[in-house]
Amino acid sequence: MTMSSPRTHRPWSSTELPVGRRVELLMAEMSLEEKLAQLGSLWPGLTVPQETRDEHAAREGDADGTETAADTGADRDRSGNVAPLQEVFARPVDFAAATEHGLGQLTRPFGSRPVEPADGVKELVAYQRDLMDRTRLGLPALVHEECLTGFTAYRASVFPASIAWAAAFDPELVETMAAAIGEGMHALGVHQGLSPVLDVVRDYRWGRVEETLGEDPYLVSAIGTAYVRGLESSGVISTLKHFAGYSASRAARNHGPVGMGPRELADVILPPFEAAIREGGARSVMNSYSEVDGVPVAADASLLTDVLREQWGFDGTVVSDYWAIAFLRLLHHVADSWGEAGAQSLSAGIDVELPGTLCYGEPLAELVRSGQVPEALVDRALERVLRQKAELGLLDADWSPEPAGAAGVDLDPPANRETARLLAERGIVLLDNPGALLPLAPGLRKVAVVGPCADDANAFFGCYSFPNHVLPRHPELGNGIEALSLLEALRAERPGTEWVHETGCPVKETDRSGIAAAVAAAEDAELCVVVVGDRAGLFGGGTSGEGCDVADLALPGVQDELVEALLATGTPVVLVSVSGRPYALGAHTGRTGAAVQAFFPGEEGGPALAGVLCGRVNPSGRLPVQIPSTPGGQPHTYLAPPLGHSAAGVSSLKSVPAYPFGHGTSYTAFAWSGAELSAREVPTDGEVEISLLVRNTGERAGTEVVQLYFNDPVAQLPRPVSQLAGFARVDLEPGQERRVTFRLHSDRTAFTGRDLTRIVEPGEIHLLLGASSDDIRLRESFRLTGPVRTAGSDRVLFTPVTVSPATADLPA
Repeated sequence: MTMSSPRTHRPWSSTELPVGRRVELLMAEMSLEEKLAQLGSLWPGLTVPQETRDEHAAREGDADGTETAADTGADRDRSGNVAPLQEVFARPVDFAAATEHGLGQLTRPFGSRPVEPADGVKELVAYQRDLMDRTRLGLPALVHEECLTGFTAYRASVFPASIAWAAAFDPELVETMAAAIGEGMHALGVHQGLSPVLDVVRDYRWGRVEETLGEDPYLVSAIGTAYVRGLESSGVISTLKHFAGYSASRAARNHGPVGMGPRELADVILPPFEAAIREGGARSVMNSYSEVDGVPVAADASLLTDVLREQWGFDGTVVSDYWAIAFLRLLHHVADSWGEAGAQSLSAGIDVELPGTLCYGEPLAELVRSGQVPEALVDRALERVLRQKAELGLLDADWSPEPAGAAGVDLDPPANRETARLLAERGIVLLDNPGALLPLAPGLRKVAVVGPCADDANAFFGCYSFPNHVLPRHPELGNGIEALSLLEALRAERPGTEWVHETGCPVKETDRSGIAAAVAAAEDAELCVVVVGDRAGLFGGGTSGEGCDVADLALPGVQDELVEALLATGTPVVLVSVSGRPYALGAHTGRTGAAVQAFFPGEEGGPALAGVLCGRVNPSGRLPVQIPSTPGGQPHTYLAPPLGHSAAGVSSLKSVPAYPFGHGTSYTAFAWSGAELSAREVPTDGEVEISLLVRNTGERAGTEVVQLYFNDPVAQLPRPVSQLAGFARVDLEPGQERRVTFRLHSDRTAFTGRDLTRIVEPGEIHLLLGASSDDIRLRESFRLTGPVRTAGSDRVLFTPVTVSPATADLPA
């Protein structure tokens, strides 16, 4: 439908002109204030607590920001916040006054408070109509939302957390999930999703481990790129975060400084971002809050322009993490005014300030007018922003704010739940089963189900799920979706068994008063399932999530004491950890009859876990992070050189995990054989094929996850003992055999050398085919020949793999 707005019949609104020409014509019409308005944002739904209003009133509307974080209540409980230091920046907003010259982005109209989807669409349409009818140019705003475990909105599907996607080792299913998330967002008029998180885990104590895709850059690249493809396929812009280094803060403290050198940054942190741009087609990037080697990323042109744009050819938009530009003044202390903070970020390459305009508005305009900041920098960012709006159709003369698919939209349809179920099931990891307690025998009459996560469906949700992100402030509304706890799911799965429940202890608090009752329940049962782990939240409101960092890796609260008390009963115990990070389970390893790890498995997590425990589902998840042995030893991630793995003779701290990266077992067994290599010598610009046979030797269907690692035994710099180069999920019926073939390009062995150039170096390469980084089944080697070769921005990033029938399927 054609809208009557100030832009009707303007040349730049014509779709007959090329996008570049339309943007050029529009920019020529714009005043400085209108240009800067397109680089800003507004968060109309931001909650402003009463105490914050009182503080602002006491400061008489202080607008110059001279207050520090300490001055504004640094010790206040921030568990109700959905963004860092929200109370410092939250102020009542006059929409008309704030958008006098237009608006670049609308921040989270659905994700900040519970609003029925149809009502949210009406509000959004009203905002867009107002912008189109009232402002001089009539430009609508681009709308962004969070979408890490699904669209973060009321009544939307809650999929497993990112770390659970990685545990599934299933890029295709993740792509399907992301497309479904994008379809729901697009149907309500949302244009941009702030996902995925491509930070590679470096320290498990960091609260945002649950939001990551694990500790290996290749796995993060593969799963993250698949998510980007899915979201972008729905017409929603995918935003990569947090570029870069955020996950490597000292002592795992959120927003802490990052003491990382350029080689680790280049070889571990940056590859997933490059892959998601080159292979996934991501159209937006969000900066990291961090200081990397002393330079705040929000003001670092070497990352935001040199690497991102000049080396990788990225031509999308860079958006700031929430208030990251203001933090240059408030937290980093490298700017003495909001305008100076804005100038530094604009010069470095940030195009849009989120979530509200503080630095890119009048403070920056004053510096441009005075000649201290070239207007060309404003135009550089503006061109990117307007080009993206044009590509989305927002500049078209006939664009309507009424979303075409909004009428009667279901944000949690059956297809979403089916995808959520499959992803939950495939991401559950059977750590071990020494007592053969799993699957639970069908004849069990009485089972004790104990622990703080046993009868709480919200224990399955990540910190950016709407139920844990917003709804804690609205307990009267419930979750807005259906979700069963594990206890409820077990009762549905096996109605003939008596499932007796005791909480035992809380997740976080040191309350031991319920342990005696839990022990009594276990003593009176044939078997005990103890369900421990996390409750996700934000800024101290949970044990996992943004701002929920921990001092060590012991289970939160007194949960370890609960497990020990249950083990002492003599009743067989199945340990189930439902968490956002890996906790130290070494003290319990081998003492429980079975152990299961489920990283926040989402709305279908209860039935998925019940299916695994009772045998309806054969587990196939693999660990995307190691499970530590001890709480305080802080084992490195597996991706370490020899000195990181060996403690003999040099340290009293052992570095052996309880369970290694890539580990996971099954209710069936697999035999590996027949490794073949296509060549023993390969040029430094060539490739080699390695294949093997995998056969299901058990009595039930199952899935093996074949993992290809490599090792460079002698190089100009120490190299990882093993490094993931490829993987494949292989589904096998009993007795069935398949050949798995990897095509490994020499580029996959590249690393950043002594002169900081990424190179492929001649020499011997060991290939390791394994069921985990520590369980290597077959070994081969070849030699790279020829000169040292520079591997540039056109290098091969992925290892293709094919699974084909073997010559014959043998009986089990």
